[in-house]
Amino acid sequence: MEKEKDEVEDRKEGDRENDEEDGTHIAIFNGKRIRKRMVNGEWFFSIVDIVGVLTESSRPRKYWSDLKSKLIDEGSELSAKIGQLKFKSSDEKDYLTDCANTETIFRIIQSIPSKKAEPFKRWLARVGYERIQEIENPELAQERMKKLYELKGYSKDWIEKRLRGIAVRQELTDEWKNRGVKKEIEFAILTNEISKATFDKTVEEYRKFKKLKRENLRDHMDDLELIFTMLGEAATTRITKTKDVQGFPENIIAAKQGGEVAGNARRELEEKTGESVLLEDNYLDIPEKLKKKRKKLIENLNG
Repeated sequence: MEKEKDEVEDRKEGDRENDEEDGTHIAIFNGKRIRKRMVNGEWFFSIVDIVGVLTESSRPRKYWSDLKSKLIDEGSELSAKIGQLKFKSSDEKDYLTDCANTETIFRIIQSIPSKKAEPFKRWLARVGYERIQEIENPELAQERMKKLYELKGYSKDWIEKRLRGIAVRQELTDEWKNRGVKKEIEFAILTNEISKATFDKTVEEYRKFKKLKRENLRDHMDDLELIFTMLGEAATTRITKTKDVQGFPENIIAAKQGGEVAGNARRELEEKTGESVLLEDNYLDIPEKLKKKRKKLIENLNG
């Protein structure tokens, strides 16, 4: 029963796109955040986060530093399997962080005396197994994401747009990769160019406008905001393909042009309706489905 409770909690809070621009994802184990990133189709986890969960130490970084030194002194080959990736920290800055894949994490866990080790191993194995399933059948990933958004209180219409937006984004980033865009900072710059041309705001400015901190911006967009985001990225993809854009400088021009297509459409709609497409509303306190119902109720009362 306890295991089922943990798994339900994990799915509720669970694996979510936390920062599309920097690739940091967050998984939840018993309410504790564990940063992870996909590398060549495999999850790599922050070792410090895992040490903090298993030991409940107030200084998990120091604990891991001491443990790593001990393993090296003992001649363990684990150190060769530990890499470093940049993860976003609580101060919103990126830092190089020791990380490892599932197999290496299992071996590190053996060196940590903790009552939480076994349930954590089961959780970690499930996360890894689900990834294997998703590679073999991508529809499973989409279904899991649908369930996650439903648990968070989003409507089916919104979820369909959000998932479609993810597909559009993926197609665009694949084109960028194939056309010479390699660095994470370049992906972030291109994304900002589309956002500025579409909404007159960078991603970070838009996030502040909605009073968000670490939350994913797109998870707090309403239907129209999602639609215009998709339009800007889909237009950029089309321009990139038809003009056979190559290299980062040319991709910047294409990103601006794609964003301008969406920006012009947004301004035309705003002119005809007299209302801004950009909303300060977010879904931090009130789920999207409930907020939409309240809005309809108010409109009916005023109508």
